[in-house]
Amino acid sequence: MTGHLLRRLPSLALVLLVSSVIAFALPRLAPGDPAAAIAGADASPRAVAEVRAELGLDRSLPAQYADWITGLGSGDFGTSFVNGRPAAELIASRLGSTVELAIVAAILMTVLGVGLGVLGGTPRGKVSRAVLDLTGSVLLAAPPFLTGLLLVLLLGIAFPVLPVSGEVSLLDDPGIGIQYLILPAVALALPQAAAIGRLVETAMRQARQEDYVDLAVAKGVPPGRVTWRHVLPNSLGTAVVAIGLRVGELLAGAIVVEAVFARNGLGALAVESVKNRDYLVIQALILGSVLVAALIQILTELLLTRLDPRVRLEAR
Repeated sequence: MTGHLLRRLPSLALVLLVSSVIAFALPRLAPGDPAAAIAGADASPRAVAEVRAELGLDRSLPAQYADWITGLGSGDFGTSFVNGRPAAELIASRLGSTVELAIVAAILMTVLGVGLGVLGGTPRGKVSRAVLDLTGSVLLAAPPFLTGLLLVLLLGIAFPVLPVSGEVSLLDDPGIGIQYLILPAVALALPQAAAIGRLVETAMRQARQEDYVDLAVAKGVPPGRVTWRHVLPNSLGTAVVAIGLRVGELLAGAIVVEAVFARNGLGALAVESVKNRDYLVIQALILGSVLVAALIQILTELLLTRLDPRVRLEAR
């Protein structure tokens, strides 16, 4: 495991370096001048130039990038152009909301995805198979924002059983907080769960063609025992890889879902920062997202090596 981690460090460093360049360049490719926005609509060119110099935007782009990277090395993510607060402090103030949403959505995605995969990968009648295929297709076709809007209309307006906007931290009041989390987490998890379910279903169908399954059936092993003891364990590698990839997509989808359900998380902060051209906050959010996705991918690979001896042997 340690050797695998050490081999992944150079690629992780390269990904972060390339991502830092993209995170730095991307906000600056958008039209608009943060100095002009901060100075105000009626500001004179001289006032705008003074604000630009104060923010350090009058220096060359390589110099700005070098300062930013140097600051990151010492844990300084920079200061927000808009309110003068450290970018790390702004992100930390919104992080809890997004982390709670992502964790609950990831749990739902994993349970529903593996459950749909097991149902689809188990021999069934034509009607049950058709219902499962239709359910999976509908969930795959519905993006999180559409699922969120439908949940708001159904469970927030037509049958008002759950709150549809705002939030309460799970740490402050778990009972109330989970009520605010259910709908956005379900909206975020359903499309990803359907995709995982399809992959698990395909892996289980392939596993059922293996000789060890035919041998177990020939020996009279009950169908349920064949599924849980022989087919599913040999199909979980696909589920682990799919879940690892989809967790990164949950973070991206959280931006839209937070807007639908009026949650004050990192997604809302990203939208505000883009609108205000708050470069340093945007840069920190992009680089942080890439780092989290890369770490989740490495953890996924480590878990896969533990589950599948073939992968463990190839990794040596």
